[in-house]
Amino acid sequence: MRIGLLETGEPPESLISDYGRYGGMFQRLLGPGHDYTTFDVQAGALPKAIDACDAYVVTGSSAGVYDDLPWIDPLKGFLATARDQVPLVGVCFGHQVMAEAFGGSAVKSDKGWGIGLQSYSVAKPAAWMDDVAHVSAPGSHQDQVVALAPGGQVLAGSDFTPFGVLAYGDKAISMQFHPEFDPAYATALIESRRGTRFSAEQADAAVASLAAPNDSNRIAGWIDSFLRKATKA
Repeated sequence: MRIGLLETGEPPESLISDYGRYGGMFQRLLGPGHDYTTFDVQAGALPKAIDACDAYVVTGSSAGVYDDLPWIDPLKGFLATARDQVPLVGVCFGHQVMAEAFGGSAVKSDKGWGIGLQSYSVAKPAAWMDDVAHVSAPGSHQDQVVALAPGGQVLAGSDFTPFGVLAYGDKAISMQFHPEFDPAYATALIESRRGTRFSAEQADAAVASLAAPNDSNRIAGWIDSFLRKATKA
């Protein structure tokens, strides 16, 4: 499968040499069984045609969907056009920008930061998911989807993140947490923001939570299953 990685952000510069960029993290998550093409969306690079790839993954970003940045509206336009035509997967910022592109809403939440291991209850398992009641993965977000787009469906979430995993028909899914984040990278990211974006106490609790088992491999399987089913839909 030809997967287009729409890179909407990058890790802090001090972490790139050790952990790579977000496109590479998704390649490791989804494995070597696909062909990958990375598009630097922040630099204005988007696929020239919807069918340039078989599917697209929209990465996380430090930007907010509400920011006045020149690349956000073109990305929304691409996603709105691509909906129902080609499989789409959004993660964190990708989750939020897909919601906005499809007619929903995402904002900076007054709940504050969600960091560390994030756990969602599965409300309505899709055909590409296995039978599990809860799923956990590293998270790092202050923004949240707060209004569901027309045609959207909540598959999983929590009290803190009610719109945790969303589906839009058979060809688009998104999630707020970060299955592509290795716990070591998630820890390093927290440490790089300790005392600035959140308190030392918040950082300590988040880092401790990342020592628990996570379901990133399971979620990678979900994404792979979704992509395979969606390309045939």
